[in-house]
Amino acid sequence: MFNIEEELKKLPSKPGVYIMHDAKDAIIYVGKAISLKNRVRQYFQSSRNLTTKIQQMVAHIDHFEYIVVDSEMEALVLECNLIKEHRPKYNTMLKDDKGYPYIRVTLNEAYPRVMMARDQKKDKAKYFGPYTSAGAVKDILELLRKLYKIRTCSRNLPKDIGKERPCLYYQIKQCDAPCQGYISEEEYRKNIDEVVEFLNGNYGIITKDLEAKMKAASAALEFEQAAEYRDLLQSVEKLAQKQKATETDGMDRDIIAFVTAGDEAVVQVFYMREGKMLGREHFYLTGVENEPRSSIMTNFIKQFYAGTPYIPRELLLGEEVEEEEMGLLEEWLSVKRGGRVYIKVPKKGDKERLVVLAEKNASVVLQHDSEKIAREEAKTIGAMREISEWLDLPSLYRIEAFDISNISGFDSVGSMVVYENGKPKRNDYRKFKIKWVKGADDYASMHEVLTRRFTHGLKEEEELAKKNIDSSHGSFTRYPDLIMMDGGRGQVNIALQVLEELKLNIAVCGMVKDDNHRTRGLYYNNVEIPIDTRSEGFKLITRIQDETHRFAIEYHRSLRSKTQVRSILDEIDGIGDTRRRALMKHFMSLDAIKAADIDELAQVPSMNRLAAEKVFAFFHRREESE
Repeated sequence: MFNIEEELKKLPSKPGVYIMHDAKDAIIYVGKAISLKNRVRQYFQSSRNLTTKIQQMVAHIDHFEYIVVDSEMEALVLECNLIKEHRPKYNTMLKDDKGYPYIRVTLNEAYPRVMMARDQKKDKAKYFGPYTSAGAVKDILELLRKLYKIRTCSRNLPKDIGKERPCLYYQIKQCDAPCQGYISEEEYRKNIDEVVEFLNGNYGIITKDLEAKMKAASAALEFEQAAEYRDLLQSVEKLAQKQKATETDGMDRDIIAFVTAGDEAVVQVFYMREGKMLGREHFYLTGVENEPRSSIMTNFIKQFYAGTPYIPRELLLGEEVEEEEMGLLEEWLSVKRGGRVYIKVPKKGDKERLVVLAEKNASVVLQHDSEKIAREEAKTIGAMREISEWLDLPSLYRIEAFDISNISGFDSVGSMVVYENGKPKRNDYRKFKIKWVKGADDYASMHEVLTRRFTHGLKEEEELAKKNIDSSHGSFTRYPDLIMMDGGRGQVNIALQVLEELKLNIAVCGMVKDDNHRTRGLYYNNVEIPIDTRSEGFKLITRIQDETHRFAIEYHRSLRSKTQVRSILDEIDGIGDTRRRALMKHFMSLDAIKAADIDELAQVPSMNRLAAEKVFAFFHRREESE
């Protein structure tokens, strides 16, 4: 039994991170402290002036743990990692956990490629960005292909030179076909050097070159060619115009400002690289009501830059941050960047005008999207709230729904889908191939699926406990607040039986359908609860039911397909697992294998002429007999 008063006395006066858990062992809050003893005790002192949100959080604390570190800097890094990993309910959270694309030039290759990358890796490639959208990157890559004819294929060059025909890009004059040896490595590398210059923002060389080529083509009466050069020149000039400098000091900086409305905040970030406005993006924060504005800004900076590989040299903020926190953030960002980072709150001049502009943009986004945000919340969190009220549950965060699919008992399968805060959490979906039940017995199959799902969870809990690892790191240890069964009393009773056998206490309800196979209500505690079919809660239940059914059917269909392919090919003498997989990988379908001639079959890896003749003879004899 965790005694909070006793555990508070044991807290050390050292820097570290504290982790608050609720009665279900879910992590509900993560914070850092210079002194764990002083900071954690403050939450439980009635005289403290706590915000409403923190008061609610404290009321749900069942136990806490802490991790001692050597410095406040280490505590900040650990806090960021834990918040990103667990997304605690009572932390101010960055909703749009986006990654921003880069352009990657593979300088470590003999014939480098230029491609989009979702993150920066520690390899020998050169990265440019981040860019504000994948669309912007694709436009630039398309322009580079036209200008410099850089390859896009993944062929291993020069090893694979001449092995295959040139691709479509060579035919449309957007690649010089190094795969055929049509351009030397030295000439190709010169083009790559110009690409790097271009991506660095040096457009002068290419614009002069295009102007000269356009005029030369025009003078030679090659007007179609001249028009192509003109179009390319206009594309370069358009891109250069987008990158016009709004500052003249050439510094990399991000400008950050936000506006709030109730529990939501919109943060606007302007990206400037080498003094040029690269773009802008907005982000949503939740859980900001009654939070100090300095705290909102601090939380955004920590979460945003914890997941962003590129750190600029300067941040311009629209809000003051506590002096001590400012120094710590600068130190943390400097370590991540590998160079000094400055955080400033400008009060006058051009920099202050940029911050004001960012704030105005955030305000516009908030006004424009407020209805959209409200609708989205009603469809998700609001719908979960409605369901919890119908069932009289204290809270509802995670729902797991189960279904069984079979055709006359053939390859029975079970599906488990997961919804958290009203949204599908597809990484937690699970498939179960029925092992213990023979024939079409949905009740017995459901008993097996539920038993396996929760037995996995209990075993994982034991294994993690032995290793002193938090149970939230297991793939099955996160239990639902509510189990939804695709059916009425019978299915619900099966679930309750399994939970009783495993000594688990989880709410269970059935999704009851009418004669037209449409959801009409919920079966809970031996009573069918009618629900408003116009409500968001009803719509969410319908989505969950449809998704559970879809997931089970999809899995069942894939198993049937694999079984049918395996049974037919296994009838052929000399065709084992390796050759069967090779045939399916090469031809993609059984019909394509049937249509292939002996020469085509013999070209498949692991096949030889004799095996090809057997496959061909098998299918053609089969056709004749049919």
